[in-house]
Formats: sequence, structure tokens, C-alpha cells
Amino acid sequence: MSSAPPLLRKTLGHVDYEPTWRAMQAFTAARDDATADELWLVEHPPVFTLGLAGKPEHLLRETGIPLIHIDRGGQITYHGPGQAVVYLLIDLARRRIKVRELVSLIEQSVIDVLAGYGIAAHLRDGAPGVYVGDAKISALGLKISRGCSYHGLSLNCDMDMTPFSAINPCGYAGLKSVQVRDFGVTDPLPVIHAKLADALAARLELHHGLHPA
Repeated sequence: MSSAPPLLRKTLGHVDYEPTWRAMQAFTAARDDATADELWLVEHPPVFTLGLAGKPEHLLRETGIPLIHIDRGGQITYHGPGQAVVYLLIDLARRRIKVRELVSLIEQSVIDVLAGYGIAAHLRDGAPGVYVGDAKISALGLKISRGCSYHGLSLNCDMDMTPFSAINPCGYAGLKSVQVRDFGVTDPLPVIHAKLADALAARLELHHGLHPA
């Protein structure tokens, strides 16, 4: 069995969305077979993002929050302070992982973290992301370029949830959004970010171990 490829973590802190997205594109375009995979742990100022097939009508009203058309899959979502965002810059071919497997790995990692807080989360057929009851707590979206992924996941932690009322989250009218604070979790964002990175790294390592060279 070969050892798992390197997986580096970069804590970028509170950063604007568009320059971070452009940096992910540049990283992916420049990487080669020797480039280590990376997890970027970030928090963004308020921003709506709309995926490649996204419908502008899912923004229900003007809020003054910028809307950025981006290159991931999926519809509209919101990022803002108090939300843990993890971007996965992963060479899928090198890890012998399919896109659907990566999506499942991300979702299960979020479920693992929430379970550690005593929050029972689940998936919904045909609706990527993670849910608690009938409300969404975590969104995900990916772009695959040259066999490598970028973009990733967001987990609502301790934030102003008001902007979610201005959109159909991920294209679903009336979908409620919740956050971990609603369930009594008081850990600061860096702690939750670290737990997410640990869970993702563990599942990526496990997947690689199941596919020996």
C-alpha cells in the first residue's frame, strides 16, 4: 500500500471571496503531479455566489450584498462571517477518487463533525449538502479541472442568518437554513474549522488506504 499523498492545511482567515476563488483557479492551473493537495480554511465577508447553471431568480430581493457568478456546480448560496468554509484542492486522479465519491466524503465528514456535537445530521436524495431535520446546515459545490477539484463546503456556525431569507438556498424555495449555534454549540470558528479539516483528512486517508497502488 502506498502512503497517502500530502495534504496541507492553510488557514487563510477572513478573506474576500473573489480573490480567493481566483487563487484557487490559479493554483489548479499551475499544479503538477508533485503538487501537494491542500485544504484552505477561510471565512468570507457577506457574498452570494451563483453556480454555472444557477438561475438569477433564486435571488429573491436586493440586499446590497454582492452576487458573484462563479464556476462551481449548483445554484445560489450565501457566505458570511461566522461560517466555516473549507476549500478542497485535491488531485482526484492521484487519489483514485471519483467526483461522486468526493462529494460523499465531504458530506460524511460534516456529519461526523456534527455527530461529535450531538447533532444528528443527514442527507437528502437529490439535494447535495447536509441537513438537520428539514433545514440545511451545510452546502457544498465543486469544480473539477484537469482532474483536480476546487471550491468545497460551507458549514453555518455562528452567523447572521438573515441573508438566507433573500435567496432560495441552493435553488430550493422555502428551504430553511440553520447553524450549529442553534444546537447549543459554543466552540469558536477556528475550533470547528480544525474539526472539519481533521474529518476530511481522515476520510481522504481512509479512501486512499482502500485503493492500494
